[in-house]
Amino acid sequence: MKSIILALAAAVLVSGCARLDQVGKAPEFKSPQQGNEHFAMIRTPLPEETGPKRATYEASLWRSGRGSLLGNQRAEQIGDILTVVIEIDDKAEISNSSSRSRSGSEDLSVPNLLGIPQRINDRLPDGASLDSAVSANSSSASNGDGSVRRNEKLTLRVAATVTEILPNGVLVVQGSQEVRVNFELRELLVSGYVRPTDISRQNEITYDKIAAARISYGGRGQITDVQQPRYGQQVADILLPF
Repeated sequence: MKSIILALAAAVLVSGCARLDQVGKAPEFKSPQQGNEHFAMIRTPLPEETGPKRATYEASLWRSGRGSLLGNQRAEQIGDILTVVIEIDDKAEISNSSSRSRSGSEDLSVPNLLGIPQRINDRLPDGASLDSAVSANSSSASNGDGSVRRNEKLTLRVAATVTEILPNGVLVVQGSQEVRVNFELRELLVSGYVRPTDISRQNEITYDKIAAARISYGGRGQITDVQQPRYGQQVADILLPF
């Protein structure tokens, strides 16, 4: 047990010291070259058409394809970019009330049992009697009230990249965005599965059409550090049973 406590204390100390190099500095951005979006974009593109069909295409005033004026601009290949629109305005209110009561009474007397009570009563102290052998009363009552109120509103737009195409044609998208203001960095992450038909002509998709959507909006920096409990307090909240 002592070794476990020492190991836990060492881990907390190391995690706390790892951030000492950020004292007096703004939080650094994460390198985009280390994310799945970068690897999806640097893949080898699809081969271009050659031959007579290519020559006809270049001589035409109206070109087909995604680069034309009337072409399909929606994301459909690995490395394509689309815009995810996040507009959350949820409100939930739940109220519960419960009440319960119970009472019971038991009484057992043996005034005559082969003359045994009379013989025992003579030996009992004054005022004591075996006529009412058992008597019990009980009562219980409980009341409970509970309520939950939540009101969340979030409006964001972020560019996401198609990182994978599943065998059934569903697109796997992932996007990240970091904005630094002074010494505070706000980070927005979004990922999930998208059907190509749900992408609008403006190459946008709303969050409610993303399956298994994972949306994270948080931050790191001096303000976040002040709002977070200290490491020792977090460990105490987890370990202490009271």
